[in-house]
Amino acid sequence: MAGKQEKKSRKEKRKEARLEKQKLRFLSWVQHQGGKSKKPAVPSVESSPVEEKKPKEEPTSVKKRRRDPEAKPKSKSKFQEYLEMERGGAVSREEDLETESRLAKKLKVKKGKLGGPDDGMDNLFADLGFEGDFGSDDEAKELDWNTVDHTKVDKKEGKKKKKKVKNDATEELYYGGVGEEYDEAVQQSENQEPNVVELPTASKAKYLPPSLRATSNTESEEISQMHRRVRGLLNRLSESNVESITREIAALFRSVPRNTGCQVIGDEVLASCSRGPRGNEQYASVFASFVAGMACLVGVDFSAKIIASLAKSFEDEYSKEDGLSLRNLTLLLCYLCIFDVISSDLVYDLLSVLSKRLTELDVSTVLTILQCCGMKLRGDDPGAMKDFVLSIQNSVNQLKQKVHPAGQDNGQEEMHSKRMEFMLETICDIKNNKKRPKEDTAHHTRIKKWLQKLKAEDVLLRGLKWSKLLDPDKKGQWWLSGDVSSTVGNIEEVAAVISKEVVEAQKLVQLAAAQRMNTDIRRAIFCILMSAEDYVDAFEKLLRLDLSGKQDREIIRVIVDCCLQEKVFNKYYTVLTSKLCNHDKNHKFSLQYCLWDHFKELDKMELNRSMNLAKLVAEMLANFTLSLATLKVVKNLAVEVIPKRIMHFRTLFETLLQKDDAVVWNVFTRIAGLPELEILRDGIVLFIKQHVIAKDTGKDLASKFKIAKKALDNTAGVLM
Repeated sequence: MAGKQEKKSRKEKRKEARLEKQKLRFLSWVQHQGGKSKKPAVPSVESSPVEEKKPKEEPTSVKKRRRDPEAKPKSKSKFQEYLEMERGGAVSREEDLETESRLAKKLKVKKGKLGGPDDGMDNLFADLGFEGDFGSDDEAKELDWNTVDHTKVDKKEGKKKKKKVKNDATEELYYGGVGEEYDEAVQQSENQEPNVVELPTASKAKYLPPSLRATSNTESEEISQMHRRVRGLLNRLSESNVESITREIAALFRSVPRNTGCQVIGDEVLASCSRGPRGNEQYASVFASFVAGMACLVGVDFSAKIIASLAKSFEDEYSKEDGLSLRNLTLLLCYLCIFDVISSDLVYDLLSVLSKRLTELDVSTVLTILQCCGMKLRGDDPGAMKDFVLSIQNSVNQLKQKVHPAGQDNGQEEMHSKRMEFMLETICDIKNNKKRPKEDTAHHTRIKKWLQKLKAEDVLLRGLKWSKLLDPDKKGQWWLSGDVSSTVGNIEEVAAVISKEVVEAQKLVQLAAAQRMNTDIRRAIFCILMSAEDYVDAFEKLLRLDLSGKQDREIIRVIVDCCLQEKVFNKYYTVLTSKLCNHDKNHKFSLQYCLWDHFKELDKMELNRSMNLAKLVAEMLANFTLSLATLKVVKNLAVEVIPKRIMHFRTLFETLLQKDDAVVWNVFTRIAGLPELEILRDGIVLFIKQHVIAKDTGKDLASKFKIAKKALDNTAGVLM
């Protein structure tokens, strides 16, 4: 217990000593501040009263306890804060200065002005007679007492330095030092320039209300930024990364208006192809595959606009006689044809235009086209190739009969004649099928598979003419939306067409309801079938519906239903159904299930519907969309006794046996030699004998039946 009391007494002694030293230090500092406010004469070292109280040896011991200037200053005790509150005076003035400095730093006040970005208010009030700050100079002088001197705003560094100087000066005064050093240190810290970071201010411009602010600058910046992004992606375009870059640019295309996206991307593609130094076939093929992929991802109007821009650029470069740019654009057009973006009709149209002029540039362009895609053009349309050969032969003969200008150099004539001869040799090789088609490289094969997955055949542009692409009136350019300026008469004409189309659409909707098209999908399919120009137009529109899953089955069901509703059988439905089944095998399965359902209803079906169904099945068998194995669901075909069923299948086989011998042979050969179809083969032969040949009324079907019987025995499966 005694040990604990002794330990406690030592703590109390140390605490009392520490408090005594703090009190003496504070009193000496307060005395110094009071003397400074009264400005007394600076006392000398001999007459200092503090020096008499303290021995000279003590400062050496206390100096060892001087705080490190870099150390963090100790917080004030409660006793010191109480004394400061009682005395006020200099302490409150220092607190005021410190508070002002803190607020000035927070508000970013510098020389009486608020810092930060310019809000434009000065420029707004400048029109009212105020320049810069509000108020006159006299008012500013009257308010000068409230202006904070920004040079007194102290940061952490300045504050530490100031406190260090104050503490050192106080200790020197306490231990007999002079007050002049303290005054000089305080004056130096007050005159020190603070480390204030000025914020960047906006450029001073006239204030404009939001309603008058123009957005053209912002739009131009966005367009230029998109140009840079697209150009950067196209610069990295190659055969290995065409898929990823196409998806990235397609995502960028969807983030902007369609017209802007088509314009920007089209300009960059044509600029890269026409002005690029790497104008070879590999470079053109990569850009053509990019255009094909973009057309599949964002729409066929994208490729149509690029083709129109390409035609215009082609004519511009032709007028400048720039052979390199012309060759690059020609290669791009050829590979667009190779990747099935455009049909061969457009390339043939360009060849006919070039064959009529046959200048040096024309001959070079024709050679480029024939060397790049000549064999593909011949395979797509041999008749058009024959017409082109005749046309160019006539043009060459007329050119030989003409006299060359006197100013033309003989060297140029000889060069032109050699190139002409080489072109004619190339044409003859293509005509006689002596020229080998180009073999696809590994990259081309991979790109074609990628485009096949994207269903590139669905975005093939048909019916385009070179003259239509260059038409200044832009008539028939369906890919343009709002780009053509309209006159008053034009607007009235368009309004009349729209009104007529609205009336027709309403009639189609009413007709669809009468035909029991009870869902939106069935009504949409019905309206497409009834309003299409031909089966190709209907096929393209049906593909754009982008139906998925079970919804896709409705297309075949609606087509078959519309075919059965016709008063006279229409082959339009047959050709359209065949094209759909060849495009997607799921449509073929849907057709088989649909026909099986109708076969079950033959007993109750109307005669007109039954005849149309029989002719539809016969046509699908003749074009090899279906096989005779479809009839395997019909049980006991040879012993049919129901008149409606007998009439239906008799019409089917009569229509089928009226086809050519080769068609009959190939149709019946498809089910020959299959053991599981033996019952079906016997039933077909017996039914034709009893109900078709026996009641033949001059149609000479007996000879065709003999061909059919031989085909059913053709186990080798040899086709005619």
